[in-house]
Amino acid sequence: MTRPATPLTHSRFPAALTATAFVAAIALSGWTAPARAEKADRDQPLAVESDQMQYDDIKQVGTFTGRVVLTKGSIVVRADRLTVRQDEEGWQHATAWGAPATFRQKREGVNEWIEGRARRIDYDGKHETVRLQQQATMQRTDGARILDEIHGNDILYESGTELFSVQGAAGKEATPENPSGRVRMVIQPRTANGQSPGEPAPLKPADRLAPGSR
Repeated sequence: MTRPATPLTHSRFPAALTATAFVAAIALSGWTAPARAEKADRDQPLAVESDQMQYDDIKQVGTFTGRVVLTKGSIVVRADRLTVRQDEEGWQHATAWGAPATFRQKREGVNEWIEGRARRIDYDGKHETVRLQQQATMQRTDGARILDEIHGNDILYESGTELFSVQGAAGKEATPENPSGRVRMVIQPRTANGQSPGEPAPLKPADRLAPGSR
């Protein structure tokens, strides 16, 4: 059973964040255009497909293994193993593991997606948060292109507000994309009209014909 989302009651930036990670988290609040994650997702049913499933009725926990796919509106999580539980208030919580597990959610009002991957992904339906841990990467894409991306060991994404908190691991969780293991953010350049370099400018109607033209 799903319920309407309620305002966040926890701090946006965990106290354990280092100074470097805290600066990155603030910067990311202006990383994207003014749009939000798909609002309708919070009211959609949660569905899971897998090769095998075990359910503990007493604890209200389902464990899914083998080519797991979780969907909830535009949210899609893919993993090797996934647990789903429902708390006493009816909110749904899921934890996914993979090599890596992946997350995807559409942004409201634009043809863009927030995509992430990590060894572990935690979804909290009550607070509308997604936490990616261990060799984590999160990207903003328009489908085929990566517009912006961030790397870290622990990325907390608040889908309701599109705020990010990021923590590094000082080389302990290095990846080919992020050899240092520290917080690393890549923001693609934009021109004054919001386009990326190399994109053709949109055609505009001329105010009048050029001299000599018919």
